[in-house]
Amino acid sequence: MSIRQKLSLLAFAAIFTGIIMPCKVYAVDISIGAATWYAWWDDTPQNGPKRELDPEFLYGPAMAVKFNEDFNLTFIYLYGKFDMITRRGNIEKIKRTDSDLALNYRLNDYFKLFGGVKYNTFSMSGIMDFYGIGPGLGLGYTLPLSKNIFLLANLSGFYLWAEEENKSPTLPTMKYDAKQYGINSTLSIAYYIASASTTINIGGRYQYMKIDRNDKDKGYSKHEFYGITLMATYTFSI
Repeated sequence: MSIRQKLSLLAFAAIFTGIIMPCKVYAVDISIGAATWYAWWDDTPQNGPKRELDPEFLYGPAMAVKFNEDFNLTFIYLYGKFDMITRRGNIEKIKRTDSDLALNYRLNDYFKLFGGVKYNTFSMSGIMDFYGIGPGLGLGYTLPLSKNIFLLANLSGFYLWAEEENKSPTLPTMKYDAKQYGINSTLSIAYYIASASTTINIGGRYQYMKIDRNDKDKGYSKHEFYGITLMATYTFSI
């Protein structure tokens, strides 16, 4: 089964699971908005020195569907471009996407358990394409600080099946299978503006991942992303 087929299957499974959850009320709360992550990127290949890329913005849509008091489905998609120095000394734009689709279950007033699908890509035009898809599982914590202000913390792990394509204008495209796994953590403050049905969320995020390529000549690489997050969502009921 290809990576794209796994993506479709896992995404369908997560959405289908959320749809069939029993609803205790007739109304469904939907939140839509935008998110951004001003992130630094440290890249450490097995056979080379550590590279520290200048921070850039990743941005994209965010959405949540609350089925009842216990279950809700969340989705976020982030996209950005970084300047990377290649082995030849050229500066190339590397595009990155980071997407999560998760079903959340409220354990009590403070903790939630969530699991779902993570999709991640890197690409440099005409040079390489990398994409991974797989499951993620995590735990979230919410602490009310006041009526409308909350402290939020999340910690999760993920394991992705990945493929990499190395391209050359003079040689055939080379493809490699890989495993991609790591952790993701966030800590933020959320402020709910009741009069506008809007939530503003600001905080920090750290993500660590390791890519193990099946080809021994390619080896592994380690990646760290860290920076400031900001998200705004508007909530309504249907």
